[in-house]
Amino acid sequence: MRISTVGNSGLRVSGLGLGTLSWGRGTPGDEAAAQLVAFVEAGGTLVDTSPAYSDGASEQVLAELMGDVMPREDLVISGSAGIAPAAPLGRRVDCSRRALLAQLDNTLTALGTDYLDVWQVATWDRQTPVAEIAATLDYAVRSGKVRYTGVRGHLGWQLATVAAATGASGASESSSMIATQAEYSLLAREVEDELIPAAQHHGIGLFAAVPLAGGVLTGKYRDGIPSDSRGADEFRGAMIQAYLGTDSLRVIEAVVTAADGLGTSPLAVALAWVRDRPGVASAIVGTRDLAQLTGALAAAEITLPPAITAALDDVSST
Repeated sequence: MRISTVGNSGLRVSGLGLGTLSWGRGTPGDEAAAQLVAFVEAGGTLVDTSPAYSDGASEQVLAELMGDVMPREDLVISGSAGIAPAAPLGRRVDCSRRALLAQLDNTLTALGTDYLDVWQVATWDRQTPVAEIAATLDYAVRSGKVRYTGVRGHLGWQLATVAAATGASGASESSSMIATQAEYSLLAREVEDELIPAAQHHGIGLFAAVPLAGGVLTGKYRDGIPSDSRGADEFRGAMIQAYLGTDSLRVIEAVVTAADGLGTSPLAVALAWVRDRPGVASAIVGTRDLAQLTGALAAAEITLPPAITAALDDVSST
């Protein structure tokens, strides 16, 4: 699998990352173990987790697998703090020093590890001064609990504001802030307008989340919504429907046509497109079972011809 450095740092991660959003809920422990083994055997290193995933169950499952199934040192673990889904409304976002460090300590305890490779502030918090957040990130690194830092779910100006406060810049070697994470796919290219240019200016790499648009780019929804799919779920169905407009269908058909011409799957084409975009360090894919992951790992074996990349760029541009 292709290995990339993250932003201007020396941190090396696999071009495809393994998401654990469903671990402990839709994906049981034994299935998660099979996925982790297959991922690492294919050359994968980056594993994405969060205390917000499955109400903390994701971290518990990952903890059970580290050591018994996969050595900790073989993984680059990316975690986050700042969102507490179980908290009362109005208190779920808290990026104060107190809340961030408490979540960090809880994550390290839950995972049974001494450090996170990448630790990201999960969202923009307008009630917490940016200087406090920057100082907290710096402290986390100096304490040895974190190797590198970043942010998730930030707009371009928000990323730039935090980056400036931490001292990150395209030429800087002093800042630990190296990564940002945001949705990016052929059906969600808004990050190209401001976020990616801001990230590149500050020497920050992008972890592309939801690169398959909730599975829509696999082509599975071309003829309707399968009963066993996310689109049929009463809670997640609205997210899938948001991707199924007329313009989206043109993109999906283009992906399917490209896959047919290359003798691969639409899933692999869509993932390879995101992985190879400027500024992207890794495309993080979450799969329910080993069969889905196996399909995703096929993207590691292909490079899209320039003509196909250009055609997909054109049909998906807004």
